[in-house]
Amino acid sequence: MLTFTAPVIEQDDRPAYRPFAVTVSRIEELSPSFRRITFTGDELVWFATHCRDQRVKILFPVDGHGLSELGVEGDWYARWRELPDATRSPFRTYTVRAVRPALREVDIDFVWHGDGGPAAAWIAVASPGDAVTVVGPDARSIDSAVGMDWRPGEAREILLAGDETAAPAICGILESLPAGVRAHAFITVPSAVDALEIVSSADITVTWLARENNADTLDAAVRAWSSANRSAYAPALSAATQELEEIDVDTELLWDSPVAATGSFYAWLAGESAMIKGLRRLLVSELGIDRSRVAFMGYWRLGKAEAQG
Repeated sequence: MLTFTAPVIEQDDRPAYRPFAVTVSRIEELSPSFRRITFTGDELVWFATHCRDQRVKILFPVDGHGLSELGVEGDWYARWRELPDATRSPFRTYTVRAVRPALREVDIDFVWHGDGGPAAAWIAVASPGDAVTVVGPDARSIDSAVGMDWRPGEAREILLAGDETAAPAICGILESLPAGVRAHAFITVPSAVDALEIVSSADITVTWLARENNADTLDAAVRAWSSANRSAYAPALSAATQELEEIDVDTELLWDSPVAATGSFYAWLAGESAMIKGLRRLLVSELGIDRSRVAFMGYWRLGKAEAQG
């Protein structure tokens, strides 16, 4: 039997992210809206194992041209931008679901919504052996944790909320929580059958809000939770009135992640920008939770593709 000898990882100041050439190993339909694709590649032995909400880019092939060649070192994004529009591989952003360096495998969970974009078109016909490029964290970089906004500090009470695009990150976060932490998660999904199994050592409560059943919106669900669980976030209430700058989600990025959250309560919100803007206002302006205890990320904007330039 072949055994795996883990390579010695010596960290240095190389770029935090690098392109990994990978191929599809397995495809698993988790539910009508979620597909897990396992990628394999020799260089994945160096892929960092932080997971949780760590973001990666996946570059998809262009019909008739294949994948853009980006090399493995230096500024991959600068090289990508220099390529002709017609042959430049489009990319989309995802979160890492699992990493198995010994097997040289990475799992990415995809939301399947058939919107006609490059990712949806590729997922619709993907099969084992198909090649893509994953731009992900290099374990040999001292900055390999870049791309993570999950920074709860020592918080023992956690609130998580998001739509299906945030579900893989929320699931990964919940599974990483240790015993002694209590977490409440609210996730909107298209259908009740999209609820995914989550195993955690923490005390977790997950509410899946199915749009097909006209379930509560995230805003309504979090409002109801806040009314019933004031003791959970009371230590995080701000002593001062907090002003939130107005953000036009159609033209500006809605993204704020405390670098060093402190205290016993922490909230993490991600999904469609207008929805997250409303939740941000609810927690900070209406409830008075210290904004340094709230991370919020507008993963996407209704009617707009991911900006790449």
